Amino acid sequence: MSTLNLDLSRLIKETSKEIKFSGVIGVKTGDDLIHCSGQGYSNRSDEIMNTTETRFGIASGCKLFTAIAICQLVQKGTLRFDSKLKDCLPIEFRFPDFHQDVTIHHLLTHTSGIPDYFDEEVMEDFEELWQKNPMYHIKRLKDFLPMFQDDVMMFEPGERFHYNNAGYIVLGLIVEEQTGLEFSEYIEKNIFLPCGMKDSGYFSMDKLPKNTALGYINEKNGTWRTNVYSLPVKGGADGGAYITTKDMFKLWEGLFSNQLLNKEYTNLLLEPHITTEDEGTFYGYGIWISKKNDGIFKYHIMGYDPGVSFNSAVYPANRMITVITSNESMGPDDITCAIEKEL
Repeated sequence: MSTLNLDLSRLIKETSKEIKFSGVIGVKTGDDLIHCSGQGYSNRSDEIMNTTETRFGIASGCKLFTAIAICQLVQKGTLRFDSKLKDCLPIEFRFPDFHQDVTIHHLLTHTSGIPDYFDEEVMEDFEELWQKNPMYHIKRLKDFLPMFQDDVMMFEPGERFHYNNAGYIVLGLIVEEQTGLEFSEYIEKNIFLPCGMKDSGYFSMDKLPKNTALGYINEKNGTWRTNVYSLPVKGGADGGAYITTKDMFKLWEGLFSNQLLNKEYTNLLLEPHITTEDEGTFYGYGIWISKKNDGIFKYHIMGYDPGVSFNSAVYPANRMITVITSNESMGPDDITCAIEKEL
């Protein structure tokens, strides 16, 4: 193992111990797995430990899966990136002044301007959503529609970047409309299966399979609770899939080896289509892209929900892939920062 890899592995161990990390950390350089460890409890009540085989929710990290699905349909000729929403989905959006020019590209890049059911600039606490909309009713993508389809457009399509969860719900509904499959079924058949992701899926929180971590919310008074009442029963096109570290490595390898999309459409997915609010950070299709010195520093995805945090990145110049999953609301950012300082 190289000196850099040894230093990284030691740094990861020190940082995770310092922050009392709960989850799994995996790092590969090329074909070599230089670090993979599980820490903390997947079930605190029964004191079951997290292992490298444990499944974790990844929240918005799986917007990438939705984007890949849409790109697959474009590659097949079923859709175009400039296809208009009104032509792809026979659902009436009743919000005032609904703009007729919203396209697939706008939805993929968070530039559509459609109202969001969870606008992170307006609402900080995701749990507030379920006060009026019981989370046990949210089982299918269409169940999200009443939460935003009557609201007001935020801005003209293409005007600017504004992170939008509802836009990805709409993309998932388009996948269902165009394929005749439930969204999660399409992803499992056309993305997970080709990559060999046997342990990943969109599981209902009331029917979690074995080796799945429960999400934990730590209270200020030192107590804790699970996130069972804090998230929709089943994840969908904007977030909520469960993966293992090994499976996430397989996803990245499948994407970059053109197993999921041909080279042309892989490159289109990875293209920096829009500048975000953060300097040096861009958005492709379902993926964040960071640049340094006019070159790509990393492609990355992330997800945060109550009791869930996730960060995974590909660093092309270092031939490195990181997968950091946690069943608490924070942790992966600290590990990522420590790795990048070393790089």
